[in-house]
Formats: sequence, C-alpha cells, structure tokens
Amino acid sequence: MASSREYLEFVLEQLSEIESITYRAMMGEFIIYCQGKVVGGIYDDRFLVKPTASAKRLMPDDPYELPYEGGSKMLLVEDIDNREFLRELLECMAEELPLPKKKK
Repeated sequence: MASSREYLEFVLEQLSEIESITYRAMMGEFIIYCQGKVVGGIYDDRFLVKPTASAKRLMPDDPYELPYEGGSKMLLVEDIDNREFLRELLECMAEELPLPKKKK
C-alpha cells in the first residue's frame, strides 16, 4: 500500500517549524530529510525514523516496525502531534547522522 499525499502534507505541516526539511517520493512512499540527511520516511501512512541513539533515547517505548518487506526495522513515531518533540527528535538525529555519500 502506498502512502497518501494527505498524510505526507500532515507530517510536513507538523515538521514545518524545523529548518531544512525536505522529502522525496520513492516507489509510492516518501523519504524525509533533515539538513540533507535521511532521518526516516513515510511508509503506508506511518512516520518511521531511523533507530539512532537519540531516537532510541527520546522514544524508548515506541515500537519498531518494518517500512516494507525486507527493510530494516525503524521506530514508529507515535507522538506525531507534538511539534516540539518532533523538532528535538529530528534535530538530534540530524546531528548524529552522516551526510549522504556524493554520487560519482
């Protein structure tokens, strides 16, 4: 099942106070970037983030879910309505994630 454009718009609105949020559509889903770094994505109308150290610390009780069959487990963001929490989460994650490798 692909994610809806409406859910993407909802998540982007929740993240609107964070600088440098971008997204890219990929095979019916959406990859979310913060400061040019992949922090997570929208899969089947669920906002999932990479299980970085800061994400695990800030969401110790949130469940791990597969974004798609064969994918790596990611953390489901359950507190999607809390913009302050989302800002802290994504900014902390962006600090610890590496920049994408440059394509040749």
